[in-house]
Amino acid sequence: MITTFEQLGLAPMFIERLQVRGFKTPTVIQERVIPILLSGGDCIFQSATGTGKTFAYLIPLLQNLLEHVLEQPESKRLGPALVVCSPTYELCAQIKKETDFLLEGSPFKTALLMGGANISRQIEHLKKEKPLIVIGNIGRINQLSRMGKLSLKAIRYLVLDEADRLVADDLFEETREFATLLPQARQTVACSATIGEKARQRLSGFVQASVLDITVEDREVLQKNIEHWALFAEGRKKIATLRSFIAATNPKKALVFFNINGQIGNVVSQLQFHKIAAAGLFGDMDKQNRKKALDDFRSGRVRILVTSDLAARGLDIQDINQVIALDVPDSTDAYAHRAGRTGRSGKHGIMVTIGDEIELQRLSRLEKKLSIVIYPKVLYKGQVLAPAPLVDHESKQI
Repeated sequence: MITTFEQLGLAPMFIERLQVRGFKTPTVIQERVIPILLSGGDCIFQSATGTGKTFAYLIPLLQNLLEHVLEQPESKRLGPALVVCSPTYELCAQIKKETDFLLEGSPFKTALLMGGANISRQIEHLKKEKPLIVIGNIGRINQLSRMGKLSLKAIRYLVLDEADRLVADDLFEETREFATLLPQARQTVACSATIGEKARQRLSGFVQASVLDITVEDREVLQKNIEHWALFAEGRKKIATLRSFIAATNPKKALVFFNINGQIGNVVSQLQFHKIAAAGLFGDMDKQNRKKALDDFRSGRVRILVTSDLAARGLDIQDINQVIALDVPDSTDAYAHRAGRTGRSGKHGIMVTIGDEIELQRLSRLEKKLSIVIYPKVLYKGQVLAPAPLVDHESKQI
């Protein structure tokens, strides 16, 4: 039985960094993935949000990378050796932060390459810093490569984080083009909290034939770490119900999902009007405002962050004790990604859905597919209560 990171074969420098974060025991997915990657194998793996996927791939690949780099002189380096791709700015920035944390004190540099940012500055950074690791979205990496500003010839390690999204219909051709720019002799990792059969088939084209496919059952996280509640509200009363729910439960941090970008600002404005510290995060915002909204939420300057599903994937924000949805997604994957923003690292969380009659019927179907229990709740005199049981007056004896 593996109980320590030492038993997994991690280098002392990485064990020390994990201890700084308070991590002493590997999670199940780390226990299974780290030895495979240290041995040089390819891997597709699926595990629930909050189970340590980023460190599961990042630490062993960095360890492999550093051992390789030490074997060759700097003059023979032809460009970055590790590339990590993810679909959103927020997740890429988070991965870069974790990479910089793990490499603290080393001379090796990282670069964040995202579309929407100043490409001239990125080109200058690549030229000046000569990063060993690049992290970014595939569109910008492809663009820099076509311009001759980023060489991918020396890539030895590839990570596709939120891999199911990267091979979805709208991004698949771009991802496939990107893969043709990389050396075939490389180590490839693909991971997500949800990987369907179609995504697995597409990902098989990017990995070795000997790839190991690992799935760690995520129902325990959804079932044991997270309570699931449902509140009925007609569409026009949803924001008022949200305000009443926040007042009744007083969450330390709550993430509110509403998949209509044009309405996010309206929700934020109404919360702020009622003296609730809130911010919004949606796809049309520029990078600086998106970063400020997340920084304010992480630091506690605002305790309610209203967002589209932009923030549902991959982000690790500490101490979110509630996730509140003002609509119901069509798929179990989308619900699991939303719910997974709370109940992380073994902590307890609440997933609350505020919906109308049709939406709650759809929620009931998701409940069955996910094998979870969603408890109906009502707001009464400033409290969240279970609804009163129905009384059958015809059968009641007098």
